[in-house]
Amino acid sequence: MNPTERRALAGLASLYVFRMLGLFMVLPVLSLYGADYRGSTPALLGLALGAYGLSQAILQIPLGTLSDRWGRKPVIFLGLAVFACGSLVAALTDSVYGLIAGRILQGAGAIAAATMALVADLTRDENRGKAMAIIGASIGVAFVLAVVLGPLVAAAGGLSAIFWLTALLALVGMLLVWRLVPNPEAARRHAPRPGDFRKLLGQGPVWRLVGGVFFLHLLLTMLFVPLPRLLVDELNLASEQHWKLYAPLMLGAFIVMLPLMRMAEKRQQVPAAMRLALLGLVFGGVALMPQVHGTWVVVCLGVFFLAFNLLEALLPAQLTRVAPAECRGAATGLYATLQFLGAFAGGSLGGLVFGLGGAGGVATLGLFVLLLWSLLWWRMRNSYMPVTGV
Repeated sequence: MNPTERRALAGLASLYVFRMLGLFMVLPVLSLYGADYRGSTPALLGLALGAYGLSQAILQIPLGTLSDRWGRKPVIFLGLAVFACGSLVAALTDSVYGLIAGRILQGAGAIAAATMALVADLTRDENRGKAMAIIGASIGVAFVLAVVLGPLVAAAGGLSAIFWLTALLALVGMLLVWRLVPNPEAARRHAPRPGDFRKLLGQGPVWRLVGGVFFLHLLLTMLFVPLPRLLVDELNLASEQHWKLYAPLMLGAFIVMLPLMRMAEKRQQVPAAMRLALLGLVFGGVALMPQVHGTWVVVCLGVFFLAFNLLEALLPAQLTRVAPAECRGAATGLYATLQFLGAFAGGSLGGLVFGLGGAGGVATLGLFVLLLWSLLWWRMRNSYMPVTGV
């Protein structure tokens, strides 16, 4: 990579870490600390957990397409400002409905599509796969940091402390974009033409990838509805001690994921790596089964987090290879829409099922979702996909 590409990638990867850190930190603690909010129920807390995904899903395509017209940076600055406002609303409320409203407003700062498109604008074709893999890995870093820091910050100041910190991180993200990220050349941006988005929607390989990220984040958010309570009840681990479990699990999963990702890219074995990761996600549901205890819960969670991080890195890299350049912003918008719609569905369904059938009910639903995903993936196995043949 040349110096401009390295500078752009450093700034945007850091932006992803700070942005996703704010969203992920509530995952391991909301179902525990949210019980103290006025009017809370398991279903409403599940809705609060995934609520940001609803507004993200609604706004990613419009803002991604808008970034094709206005430019990426104006949309990113606007989204970070809205995200900060939503964090303040969530920090100042003591009601579960105020918490839901704050999370929805957080999600309205939908910058993922514009950010991924800006990465593509600022990197050459031969480096784009590597750049997107790094961005995907940065999301993995944010996830690792978040599940470790979330319980610590919440133990010190409750959920409101997490949201205050999240607002601060949004401001840091603005500074990073302003100071570190160069402006793309006008020639590198492609104005959308009538019919471009319809053309995108007709591509099977695109749907295979965006469908994958929908199921991936559905399963992740669903898992974190019962998981904090499971760690307290099954492993006798107090909420402020959860980081002692998450830290080694996440660090180990991330360290193992990096060489697997590089090997898959180098040997053009991305399809095999994705199938292996899909199988690894099964262990998330297994960890919630009432028949699984003690050390086996930890082992199953480790395998799940490894599989999650691997898919989180590979899916966006593949998407930018197959999406037409003239509607790359719209393509990443579609990807982000399905990503956050999955988070909304996972939180909402997980909270509802947890209230009715406990952790075992969530595990059963998760395994059913994985089966559905696998069937759809297999049905699209003959879709032509350039570069790696996913």
